[in-house]
Amino acid sequence: MAALQYNCDAGLAKAPTFHPSLWGDFFLTYQPPTAPQHAYMKERAGQLKEEVREIIKGTNELPKILDLIVTLQRLGLDNHYEIEIDEHLCSVYNSCYDVKDLNLVSLRFYLLRKHGYDVSSDVFLNFKDKEGNFASDDIRSLLSLYNASYLRTHGEEVLDEAIIFTRSHLEATLTSLESKLADEVSLSLQTPLFRRVKILETRNYIPIYEMEPSRNEAMLEFAKLNFNLLQILYCEELKTVTAWWKQLNVETDLSFIRDRIVEMHFWMAGACSEPKYSLSRVILTKMTAFITILDDIIDTHSTTEEGKLLVKAIDRCSQDAVEVLPDYMKDFYLFLLKTFDSCEEELGPNKRYRVFYLKEMLKILVQGYSQEIEWRDEHYVPETIDKHLEISRVTVGAFQLACSSFVGMGDIITKGVLDWLLTYPELLKCFTTFVRLSNDITSTEREQTGGHHASTVQCYMLQHSTTMHGACEKIKDLIEDSWKDMMQLYLTPTEQPKVVAQTVVDFARTGDYMYKKTDAFTFSHTIKDMIALLYVEPILF
Repeated sequence: MAALQYNCDAGLAKAPTFHPSLWGDFFLTYQPPTAPQHAYMKERAGQLKEEVREIIKGTNELPKILDLIVTLQRLGLDNHYEIEIDEHLCSVYNSCYDVKDLNLVSLRFYLLRKHGYDVSSDVFLNFKDKEGNFASDDIRSLLSLYNASYLRTHGEEVLDEAIIFTRSHLEATLTSLESKLADEVSLSLQTPLFRRVKILETRNYIPIYEMEPSRNEAMLEFAKLNFNLLQILYCEELKTVTAWWKQLNVETDLSFIRDRIVEMHFWMAGACSEPKYSLSRVILTKMTAFITILDDIIDTHSTTEEGKLLVKAIDRCSQDAVEVLPDYMKDFYLFLLKTFDSCEEELGPNKRYRVFYLKEMLKILVQGYSQEIEWRDEHYVPETIDKHLEISRVTVGAFQLACSSFVGMGDIITKGVLDWLLTYPELLKCFTTFVRLSNDITSTEREQTGGHHASTVQCYMLQHSTTMHGACEKIKDLIEDSWKDMMQLYLTPTEQPKVVAQTVVDFARTGDYMYKKTDAFTFSHTIKDMIALLYVEPILF
């Protein structure tokens, strides 16, 4: 196979072209039309919250419990009832049930695994006929089985087979289904329920639930109010980070910086959507901005020597290190240090120590960048994809963002948790492998025309003597393996708080969304409509 060709000049990569900002300063002044009713909405939501709590407590039949929990999750209300839902699921786990009802078995399996119960998939063997097919023609049951099967781990052949069977059957019957069920099937075929970004699912599902004849009016009204209140909070956060970003652009001379602050917050809101994670979202958005800028500077705009000077300066994380930098980097570097100081103030005296971990994560990132600079300049391609991933799973930035999310969380995150995260545990390795592979599939063709180092796709092509298309298809299988790895670790008991594994999986969901069809962060016009639904357009009554 011919050697890969690169377009590099003296250690300086060719800069790619990105479209201009879609939002600019819009959110500096924007206020959702519901904002003047904030006080009333909050009071009314409090009343409805208790009404819905009584509904949950009064639901006792197993099928109704399962349907109710799924509905609460899709409406974005489940975080208000964690204790009640946990009690119900404990009862579900210990209760007898009809093992011949495929829909019931699938919903039970789905919810228990989603909440960390390592239930056996062997129960689905009961639904296979002598030919090995699943003996059911009921579309809703097959849809439930399809969604449940995506909580699979390695070696669960019955779930692997269930995905193939149900996908084929659902696709074949899609055109003959009534429109509402067809829409639900089509959506699941695009993204299984378990992999959907929670806040986006909520925004999309509330109008669907409103059309349900069996809808509960209190739950519907509460869901609308809950979302609109969250939208107001998101817009306040965007105002804060947009003002910060504007200050960055004024204080630094980096005209090539891509203005993607809205998309950055959108991404982080997908991973940490709840109101209690407001500070996490603000810190995460700032960290995402710095990671984006560092990637652009080192990978595209600096010479090899300049990039390595920046790596050394960040490793020192000290104001006197600015002297070694070229002039165009100095203001940016000082602003980075200033932002660390502001994060300490936002965290307060008892948690300011956590900024140390933000710095350490950036140091790990730029050390990886330094290695990739050498790969680029030497036109080096690692001989195996595993060797490539040893560096590239770190430099995709997903490790830094997942860890940074915990810096802004409450007291449940201790110094011990943060120290453990810095050891780069297996769950984070699986997650970052997933993000790196997903990113490379969507961006490899564009980046190879811009003088970047070889991606995992090119590495796989050389290792296995295959075409780019063939490599991408194989890497899609590796991405599914990463999901299985994450699921297995998600189900494995650990000393860490449950929120750690839950948040990592939430980040995986956002990565799946952002890289589903293209690199939606780079080509952000592809998610503009969804951003408008999340931040600009309230849900009407």
